[in-house]
Amino acid sequence: MDRDREPPQEPAADPHVQGIEAALAFFLEADQLKNVERRNRLADGSRRENTAEHSWHLGIAALVLAPFASEPVDLATAVAMALVHDIVEIDAGDTFAYDDAEGAATKQAREEAAADRLFGLLPTETGRRFREMWDEYERGDTPEARFVMAVDRLAPMMLNLAEGASTWREHGITRSRVIARNGRFIEQSLPGAWSVVLAQLDAAAAAGVVDPA
Repeated sequence: MDRDREPPQEPAADPHVQGIEAALAFFLEADQLKNVERRNRLADGSRRENTAEHSWHLGIAALVLAPFASEPVDLATAVAMALVHDIVEIDAGDTFAYDDAEGAATKQAREEAAADRLFGLLPTETGRRFREMWDEYERGDTPEARFVMAVDRLAPMMLNLAEGASTWREHGITRSRVIARNGRFIEQSLPGAWSVVLAQLDAAAAAGVVDPA
């Protein structure tokens, strides 16, 4: 008789618990962003910035600069996008903003693969929302994406100007390259801020801190 009995069934997994475990696993995975070093330095020049610090700084920038944006933005969406947009660098690494060689050529493929893996760690609905925010930023086709792109370019520009432009000098970045890289994004969404940082850039170029070419 015992041989005819069905083996005991494993209890069904609790989807709520599974979701919490997935969210916590992603939270720990995101800690790795603190180890991704960027090229630019902190404002005091003491060391290089990491990508987690950069993302946090963009969230702060979004909070304080939203009133000066050229088009209305949903602040909660903008801050979330600022925090999420560079998580892919855990796998893909940081690609130098002025890289026009192999790093730039492979950037999209590396980051797409990273987005697939990292956002796939999350509970399904949260992962979908994060991926949609990341894709929205990459497309740059909403007020929030344009605004976050502006602060994403404004922040390192300001840090470079504050610490003496050592990264720009190290890599031969001229005034015209800084403007070509950043100007159209910042001016479109934060025209007042662009006027301020452009004046600072011109002053640094006039003083010989930045190559005026």
